[in-house]
Amino acid sequence: MSSPKKKIFFDNYVFYVLKDVYEPAEDSFLLAENLVVNQNDAVLDVGTGCGILGILAAKKAKKVVAIDVNPHAVSCAQMNAKLNGVVDKMDIRLGNLFEPVEGNEKFNVIVFNAPYLPSERSEQKTWMERAWAGGPSGRELVDRFISQAPGYLMERGKIVLVQSTLSNVDETIRKLEEEGLIAVIVAKKKVAFETIVVIHAERQPRQRSMK
Repeated sequence: MSSPKKKIFFDNYVFYVLKDVYEPAEDSFLLAENLVVNQNDAVLDVGTGCGILGILAAKKAKKVVAIDVNPHAVSCAQMNAKLNGVVDKMDIRLGNLFEPVEGNEKFNVIVFNAPYLPSERSEQKTWMERAWAGGPSGRELVDRFISQAPGYLMERGKIVLVQSTLSNVDETIRKLEEEGLIAVIVAKKKVAFETIVVIHAERQPRQRSMK
């Protein structure tokens, strides 16, 4: 394993960030501040990076599955899970989006710090570029995630997604609602030339038929 390049602090937690792993930034911290997890929840952290969101979720959750396509991120998250005393509650897997998830696995909360910035194809080659580059519209991974995530939600499950105004937040809300979810923006933060937003999208409870 490569040596940590940086140490990050959040609340009472410490996270090491390895080379070629996305360093938690404003989007990570805004998402962390708006991540609500209950004691018996099963949580899926897609694109875990150094593991910050999955580890924070594991503070309360019953179990956390954390996924990243970057093998350096998987190693980093495993190291940080041990460092923060939650390794027994976390299952950290290598893979792209939902590929490592079994078809029968369901979750109360699915969280995703997506690569959401508009980018050229040439900017999606290195591990660091893949962590932020969302294709020409910035929506490449966001749209794939939205189309697949509801299939892994429990009946009253919730998606927590961070995104930039540079990649059409209204379109994200519309697509989530098309999937039968109630989507609302719960937090915003202005940074540089964009605003970062956190979206909560909850599955609507099934209507009981009247007899």
